[in-house]
Amino acid sequence: MYRKRVEFLQGVFPSMSTVPMSHSSKYVKFGIATTIIVVALGYLAYTGVQQSKSYYVTIKELHGMDNSVYTKRLRVAGNVEPGSIRRTGLRLEFTLVEQGNKLPVVYTGTEAPPDTFKDNAQALAAGSFGRDGVFHASEIQAKCASKYAPQQQNAPAAPAKTMSQADPGAATGLNK
Repeated sequence: MYRKRVEFLQGVFPSMSTVPMSHSSKYVKFGIATTIIVVALGYLAYTGVQQSKSYYVTIKELHGMDNSVYTKRLRVAGNVEPGSIRRTGLRLEFTLVEQGNKLPVVYTGTEAPPDTFKDNAQALAAGSFGRDGVFHASEIQAKCASKYAPQQQNAPAAPAKTMSQADPGAATGLNK
């Protein structure tokens, strides 16, 4: 029936090569455009999550993984081996140790390592494991174990001064 209308209109108006769009074809085109946009946004969201996803593994697990380890974004934690830190410009090389397992790490990030990154510090490296057996980190985090350790039991803490024991002129800058 649609074809007959088109042939009739082309016979009546020979210069008219197309027929104006009907309401239903507008909805179909709008639906197709909406579907394409939704699929594109879904694809971008999925690939973004896949790229930012990282797996936490121990050094022992890292050495025991199959070839898929070379394509994944990983996070590995351990203690910085004393004497292993070597700085060359923006490049930082060190070794992580965890329960007797060692992992050489090369950090080539854009930020300087944190101040707490020292020998025996706990460190977390994020990056990828290379076929050369070296972990290539793009991010490192560190904390100084002594700074966060609980206070010793046999070292008594200094009692806090009460307001009546405090120097009254200290807060105002006035001396007696």
